Amino acid sequence: MNQSPPNGTPGKPRSRGIYLLPNLFTTSALFAGFYALIAAYEGNYDTSAISIVVAMVLDGFDGRVARMTNTTTAFGAEYDSMADMVSFGAAPAFLMYCWSLSSLPEEIWGQLSWVVAFVYCACCGLRLARFNVAVGTADKRFFQGLACPAAAATMASFVWVCINLGYNGAEVVVLVLLLTLICGGLMVSNFAYYSFKDMTESRKVPFAMLLALLLLFVTTAVDPPKMILIASLCYAVSGPTWATVSWIRKRRARPQR
Repeated sequence: MNQSPPNGTPGKPRSRGIYLLPNLFTTSALFAGFYALIAAYEGNYDTSAISIVVAMVLDGFDGRVARMTNTTTAFGAEYDSMADMVSFGAAPAFLMYCWSLSSLPEEIWGQLSWVVAFVYCACCGLRLARFNVAVGTADKRFFQGLACPAAAATMASFVWVCINLGYNGAEVVVLVLLLTLICGGLMVSNFAYYSFKDMTESRKVPFAMLLALLLLFVTTAVDPPKMILIASLCYAVSGPTWATVSWIRKRRARPQR
């Protein structure tokens, strides 16, 4: 989650060590993403997928820690975007290419395998650039387009589940090709996705929400890859689903001629 620039407040300057806290989480997420690249190159695809999921978890802490400690900086925001490009752009694209897309026959598909991987990576970069430009003006309750960590989690958990079920990349290469293109397209789309930021900033949490979160943690602990994949897919389709529902409501609300 990107860190936002601070508001200048007079007073005693904070210790330099405190400013390291959010950047340590960002660096840890970057390390997990870089390790995912190494693991995919060495053929440890399940380890690569898990590393991307770990990077997503760590990425969720840097911005929150920065706001809690009042140490948000413009440097942290830019550093976070660079880390996200590696962990959620290059790493998932390279994982999909090594595990599955590279199995496409060259004589039929030509260079389509690495082109599809590049398209996803480029979409991630465009998504991050658009997010940074819109900081301070966009509605914090919603993201414009699928967030990069969510797209990466969808692809990584898909690989994780397939490996656990005994499928290799060549057997599901068509699904991988479609999933990679769809995730890339959703990142640069105009679909609105709930950001959950207003829920985390609120001090009061409804009891039903607390029970739902507890149930989510328990079910995820039982079978992490499948539950992460289900949650990621549900979130990914929530944007197009909500846009379709809104379009239907507006169409029905139009006066009949």
